[in-house]
Amino acid sequence: AIPRPKENIRVNILVTGAAGFIGFHLAKRLAERGDTVVGLDNLNEYYDVGLKHGRLRELGLEVPRAGSPAGVGIAATAGGAGSAPAAAGGGAPAPVSSSRYENLTFYRMDLADASALRELFESQRFDCVCHLAAQAGVRYSIDAPFEYVDANMKGFLSVLEAARAVPPDHLVYASTSSVYGLNESLPFSPHAGADHPVSLYAASKKANEAMAHSYSHVFGLATTGLRFFTVYGPWGRPDMAPIKFARAISRGETIDVYNDGNMRRDFTYVDDIVDGIVAVLGSPPEPSPEWDAERADPATSATPYRVLNIGRGEPVELMDFIAALEHELGREATKNFMEMQPGDMVATWADTSDLEAFGYRPRVSVAEGVRRFVEWFKGTDLV
Repeated sequence: AIPRPKENIRVNILVTGAAGFIGFHLAKRLAERGDTVVGLDNLNEYYDVGLKHGRLRELGLEVPRAGSPAGVGIAATAGGAGSAPAAAGGGAPAPVSSSRYENLTFYRMDLADASALRELFESQRFDCVCHLAAQAGVRYSIDAPFEYVDANMKGFLSVLEAARAVPPDHLVYASTSSVYGLNESLPFSPHAGADHPVSLYAASKKANEAMAHSYSHVFGLATTGLRFFTVYGPWGRPDMAPIKFARAISRGETIDVYNDGNMRRDFTYVDDIVDGIVAVLGSPPEPSPEWDAERADPATSATPYRVLNIGRGEPVELMDFIAALEHELGREATKNFMEMQPGDMVATWADTSDLEAFGYRPRVSVAEGVRRFVEWFKGTDLV
């Protein structure tokens, strides 16, 4: 097992998607606990790049962006210098050093550049890889399907190939509760089926799980897939409901409420999500001696592979979540009730019993999580 960080011991961890919502919070937590952290992100423009630069500045990383200032879209935050130019002539770019954490560096890199990624793996020899980079968004996958194949499948293949060449002790990667699709057996269990996704985004993540299993089987690569359930909190994505709702409520604008509000989500505060990731990083899976091919358990395998749910384990009515936002913002929302959207799920609810075996215990209630989120939101340029 990978040692827990202590004096004179630093685990070398790669976090892809480090400028993203969850990746930022994870990189910060790992750096603060003493790991050597390498962040990687291509800083694409799926949503406001200024928000991504704001997260990086919170990590003490100043990464230049051509054409516009780094802080657009988010209130200025403390940060520092330490940027380095990209490498010329191909290969892995030069790292950007953090002014806040001496044990944190960042590479602006696209996972499509498989040769540069492999070079990074060869130079760093990671103990752990936490792959969070992806094209997110259920509804966007209906309009831009090829982006999901390129980012989520081809990008993950680059990670798997680099890990095949220079194996870490553990590869942890992001999956999603959306893989459960048409499954209506609540709470969702990773030991039950997840074979009927209802969006290409979900299908791409289910494909990631299958790809990981093949590399675990053929190459002995230890992989853990984490199915995230409705993550929210400070520095969240602006295309997700919490920020969209908070912004509209603050401005007196109308919010769209799908399925007439008859939806439930296992809303999980981002700090609890990071707790769960950290809990499993140091425990690579081993082949399950109880695994039976005739009664195959999809969450485990005869190879070093597993899939876990990571959520609060408590579904919340969407209207109750909106009410919590209204309470903290001090303003009632004007609501436009609409039909169910293609690709959406009526309810999600995580069975987290497997993750609890690693000591996972979600600590933040929805009321407290919304309070913290709104407190952050009010201090940004997103209002």
